[in-house]
Amino acid sequence: MRRKTVTNYVCAIVQARIGSTRLPGKIFKELEGKPILWHVVNRLSHSKKIKNIIVATTDLPEDDATEEFCEKNKIDCFRGSSEDVLSRYYQAAVDYEADTIVRVTSDCPAIDPVVIDKMIDKYLRLNETEKVDYLSNTIKRTFPRGLDAEIFSFEALAEAFRCANEKYEREHVTPYIYQRPDIFKIVSYENDRDFSFHRWTVDTADDYELMKQIYKNLYKPNKLFYFEDVLKLFEKKPELIKINQKVKQKSLGE
Repeated sequence: MRRKTVTNYVCAIVQARIGSTRLPGKIFKELEGKPILWHVVNRLSHSKKIKNIIVATTDLPEDDATEEFCEKNKIDCFRGSSEDVLSRYYQAAVDYEADTIVRVTSDCPAIDPVVIDKMIDKYLRLNETEKVDYLSNTIKRTFPRGLDAEIFSFEALAEAFRCANEKYEREHVTPYIYQRPDIFKIVSYENDRDFSFHRWTVDTADDYELMKQIYKNLYKPNKLFYFEDVLKLFEKKPELIKINQKVKQKSLGE
């Protein structure tokens, strides 16, 4: 199969589905009149490094609505296995000939394209002198949860697709890669200050309430807000942090 080692053709693959155990239908819950999935894709579209954005959804009938949403909004869409998300990612990457892949989930409507571009820059720069398979800001968390991004090569994804056997490895796409530093070259991307105690993802009703408050205070239709803007908002209104403070992140395999 045709593949170069690393190229500047960077694709973001956003995993999205209607089904959600803790907050069903969350990708279509609205923030300031637009669905969460719309905001995720829109924010990624402001990246200067990402060349294409693909929504990878399931082949379940319920996700006909996700495909229809993508068609209506002129977003590339790929449909694949609901359980084997690794297979879904791999097949989407094959279909769209992605050489460098940015993995983002659809429950992160505060995702910051500036942070992602800096990560892509580092990944591509490192690959000029050494082979890096995987770079992420989730290995050692210093960014708020919800600014998560993973960047990896098609070769690493293909090897994971061929070799991953554990159920959680196929449900969560990348564990086969980042849990094997003896096989893959892994790089951690870290902030200079630790803000990992913040939770800006949408997985529960409390998460959604916090995000509604963030958008109510910061969202403007033609202007993005960024990582630093949310931090400044929390400095002014520290009570917002308490809204989802008790939410526990699900672990691998849950």
